[in-house]
Formats: sequence, C-alpha cells, structure tokens
Amino acid sequence: TIVERNTKMEIYIMTEAEIQLADLIWEKEPIGSGELVKLAKERLSWKKSTTYTVLRKICVNEIFQNKDTMVTSLVSREEYTRRKGEKYLAENYNGSLSSFVAAFLKEKKLSKREVEELAQMIEEYTDEK
Repeated sequence: TIVERNTKMEIYIMTEAEIQLADLIWEKEPIGSGELVKLAKERLSWKKSTTYTVLRKICVNEIFQNKDTMVTSLVSREEYTRRKGEKYLAENYNGSLSSFVAAFLKEKKLSKREVEELAQMIEEYTDEK
C-alpha cells in the first residue's frame, strides 16, 4: 500500500518545480486541486496544465495524493527532508553521518557555540542502552 511504501527510506527526489508546488501544498493542505491551480497561478505564474502535470508527478511518486479533488501530503515536509538527507548520506558516505561531518569540517571551522549545540544534540540523541 501507499503508506507501507512511504515508510521505507527510499524517497523520490523532487525537481525544483516539484518542490515549489510541494511547498504550496504543505503550506495550505488540505487544499482543493482547483484552489491549488489558482494559488500556483498567483505565486508561480503557472498555467493550469503545468500545475496538474507537476501535481500528477508528485502524486505518482507517492509524496502527495489527489483524492476526490482534495490534495494532501502522504509525506510531511520534515519527513521528506529527513529521508532525502538519509538518501544523500547512503549514496555519498555509505550512510555514515560521521563521515559526512568529517568531510564537511575539512572546509569549515565551527564556532564554539556551534560545537556546543552539536554536542548537546548528540547527547540528546545518543542511545543509552
């Protein structure tokens, strides 16, 4: 089912145009598809056909659904961002967050405040089994 498929790490990576429409949906959901067309015309200067084409693609890829002309998300903005990040780590750093951080830190020095914030996050999210 759609829900089961969306709980897996694999996520469709949206194009810039798809993200623009997704942001409108996440902001206004639930939103009628007709209202979404009006909103996309106002904010993005899109034609009706463009909106429906992009909407169809993000629905086929199970990030949103358009059921009975009502558009809602199947994946929240936060979940999409998290899973996109996990996919990036998996593809580029063998899923290792520490390898990513090490590569990032080769080019950037952290402030004392940033180090403290990261240390606090690590402490909060450390599994204490």
